Amino acid sequence: MEKELLEKRKKLICELIEDELYVPMKEKQMAAFMQVGREDREDFRRVLGELLREGKINVTAKGKYVRPDADLLTGTFISNIRGFGFVEVPGRAEDLYIPETKVNGAFHNDTVQARMLPGQRGKRQEAEIVRIVRRGMTQVVGIYQKSKNFGFVLPDNMKLPTDIFVPAERSLGAVDGHKVVVELTDYGDDRRKPEGKVVEILGHVNDPGVDILSIVRNFELPMEFDEKVLKQAQRAASEVSEADRQGREDLRDVQMVTIDGEDAKDLDDAVSLSKEGGNFLLGVHIADVTNYVQENSALDREALKRGTSVYLTDRVIPMLPHALSNGICSLNEGEDRLALSCIMKISPEGDVTDYRIVESVIRVERRMSYTSVKKILEDKDEEESRKYEKLVPMFFLMEELAGILRAKRKKRGSIDFDFPETKIILDKEGHPLEVMPYERNTATKIIEDFMLLANETVAQHFYWMEMPFVYRTHDNPDPEKIQQLGVFIGNFGYGIKTRQEEIHPKELQKLLGKIEGTPEEALISRLALRSMKQARYSVDCTGHFGLACRYYCHFTSPIRRYPDLQIHRIIKEQLRGRLKENRIQHYEEILPQVADHSSKMERRADEAERETDKLKKAEYMERHIGQSFSGVISGITAWGIYVELPNTIEGLIHVSNLSGDYFVYDEANYEMVGRDTGKKYKLGQRLTVVVAGTDRLTRTVDFVEDEGI
Repeated sequence: MEKELLEKRKKLICELIEDELYVPMKEKQMAAFMQVGREDREDFRRVLGELLREGKINVTAKGKYVRPDADLLTGTFISNIRGFGFVEVPGRAEDLYIPETKVNGAFHNDTVQARMLPGQRGKRQEAEIVRIVRRGMTQVVGIYQKSKNFGFVLPDNMKLPTDIFVPAERSLGAVDGHKVVVELTDYGDDRRKPEGKVVEILGHVNDPGVDILSIVRNFELPMEFDEKVLKQAQRAASEVSEADRQGREDLRDVQMVTIDGEDAKDLDDAVSLSKEGGNFLLGVHIADVTNYVQENSALDREALKRGTSVYLTDRVIPMLPHALSNGICSLNEGEDRLALSCIMKISPEGDVTDYRIVESVIRVERRMSYTSVKKILEDKDEEESRKYEKLVPMFFLMEELAGILRAKRKKRGSIDFDFPETKIILDKEGHPLEVMPYERNTATKIIEDFMLLANETVAQHFYWMEMPFVYRTHDNPDPEKIQQLGVFIGNFGYGIKTRQEEIHPKELQKLLGKIEGTPEEALISRLALRSMKQARYSVDCTGHFGLACRYYCHFTSPIRRYPDLQIHRIIKEQLRGRLKENRIQHYEEILPQVADHSSKMERRADEAERETDKLKKAEYMERHIGQSFSGVISGITAWGIYVELPNTIEGLIHVSNLSGDYFVYDEANYEMVGRDTGKKYKLGQRLTVVVAGTDRLTRTVDFVEDEGI
């Protein structure tokens, strides 16, 4: 059904139901009243479903359509293993607490309607679920356990409070210990467990790779591309033709390089740099992926559905097929490639005084690695410098410009979280050999600095053109989290200033400057990052708190992020003079959904990446049970104390394992306090711990305090 027709029909139904003379009707009665032909009944049912999901109409227990209750809130139910849950309502700062007795059959991730319980005050209000609008989970991943005449599946997802009953004839031959995907056929209720059928056996729980494959299936990450998508990718040209070059600026004689990790295969950004007078001329050249991924093609629809590439510890799940991302869309050394180039003239002070955004044809001179460029710039490695002799002057010029840009960003308050990410090294069977911090270096920072500037320049250009666009936005942090951060850093002797419950990014930047080079740098940086809100995609340009900038977008990675691909299309249409009224209207209609979906897919990818990291960290610590480690208290809750080790692994000392006293959580000061002795555990406090146990299923590590006995 065309979008315009869908919206028209939705409007007609809403007008009918809102009419004072309307008498509640069932679907069949309403279809007859509105003279909907039999051939259109399926579309009519879809329209009613859309309106229900949007909360614009309601349906009674008898199936009659009525006006939505003013006191009903529509949101997503997030369940807890202990039976209660929460409803996240879009646009509402605090979620709703749902007691176990008021869940009323809702399942994790269901879209539900909830009503406030009477006499509610405070931030987190209690509510009851009155209606399940749409089921959010159709499949569950877990461990199969066999009984004589039936089996059941213990879900991997710890948010699910119950196992899934599986009749013997629907087990697909699964045996004890098999990791399976079970399709839900009945969601159960207060008296009955949910029921399902096994649709896929992933392998035995101890088989190599099954652990991460289970996470992939649990997050419903699409692994394979269907045949139609693969064929479209394979049909893409293997080389740039003369026809492709027509109308493009020829930059093949401009000296440029790609700088990536050694194992990178999809090279979607190249950089060039020279000096004109006293000014720098920086070119950021991005693969023109949209030339090969046409709007609304099978390739485009699949890329939108995925939203982003996903980087797990043992695999990459790409947004686009490798035939495209590693082939014609990869800026390979010595090969002609189509690009979108942002060429900026930058003053010695780091100001962009002029710029051009053009369609181009480029040829990368050398494929460089971060390691090689670091050797040249940081280590002054003579052999590496001789090997790339022709390029060395440009690398030193890049280092100079990057330093200027970084200083300029720092002056305005941009926050640079320079803490190490986790690097997990696996053996051939997927077992962790080593967990360690992964450091950034001069080369990685140069590329980050240049990409940030290109993203800002493109975003500002389209903001002032008042064209529909997808921006990258980052809201101000939650005051409560900033307060908690303030308490935490106070234990190290640091402080931050806030004004009327708001903080300027410069304050966090100053803090990061003070802790630079200290033992607590990585921990405080990570906790400062946790105190901030998630960045997201939006059609509204509301600014980026972390970067302290007014205009920002994602322009530089169209191979692995859909928003970049989407704005490339808009940029090209504008450059070609095709962004007429009908196309502007088209983008105004589709972009809010693109931005929202891309944000959700990014969050899904982030969660899957975190879960695989936690899994491998728990597996790694299995070999260290009984050993002592020095760490820092990184979190305190009512159930215990979280301690982070220098290798980024975090574990819990349960409150019941804190010896010598009965400890209670002091929420106001974020402390754990002994009731009799007054002994305190504070955020940031150093502690020696012993690894007491690990659990791969819950992906957790348990510590006890090492008292030196």
